[in-house]
Amino acid sequence: MSKPRILIVEDERGLTQALEYNFSREGYEVHIAADGAEGLRKAQTLLPDVIILDIMLPGMSGLDICKELRSGEKTRDLPILMLTARTEETDQIVGFSLGADDYVTKPFSTKVLVQRVKALQRRRETGPEAGDIIEHLGVRIDRVRHAVSHEGKSVELTPTEFRLLECLLRQPGRAFNRHQLMDAAIGDGSIVLERTIDVHIKTLRKKLGDSDLIETVRGVGYKFRERV
Repeated sequence: MSKPRILIVEDERGLTQALEYNFSREGYEVHIAADGAEGLRKAQTLLPDVIILDIMLPGMSGLDICKELRSGEKTRDLPILMLTARTEETDQIVGFSLGADDYVTKPFSTKVLVQRVKALQRRRETGPEAGDIIEHLGVRIDRVRHAVSHEGKSVELTPTEFRLLECLLRQPGRAFNRHQLMDAAIGDGSIVLERTIDVHIKTLRKKLGDSDLIETVRGVGYKFRERV
């Protein structure tokens, strides 16, 4: 059985050495990139199982790398965990809006980081049963092929957007609060920001081409429209 492959894009040498040691102990094949251009190139070439991506990098920022990966056919579904010293809420919102799957701020616990990476990997590897199709009001999710369409037209979503839409589409008419939606889309124990889920909803509405499909429930959160 091959080892899961992880790419760490980080320019702080001491940190990369510590992460390489800990992830190697956990059975990962570890690859390191010390600047943005190298990180993007290795991500596109290696197609790792998980990417740990620092935001502040020489040459090309982690945000630009994330955006580039999400626009590539072969890289759009790669799990990305952003690792940064920047703790401002706006930075986290930008990261999630560009397609990051999780966000960890420095300083952090290495044990917690390892578990967050494993959670991302599990979500990617857990395969649905064949024929698992969810469809409502013209929106169709194929969990086997990880594909979404609206009125027959393909819709390109990030992994986080895919899980968020699936959560809403499985129970049309049910109102979910922002914390419930973030748990479904990103996972337990992740940083939950109310504005972050609003960004995801705004992007989903735009990609679906119909802002009325996902309704705002005042004082609660959001729901998928139940009827035409």
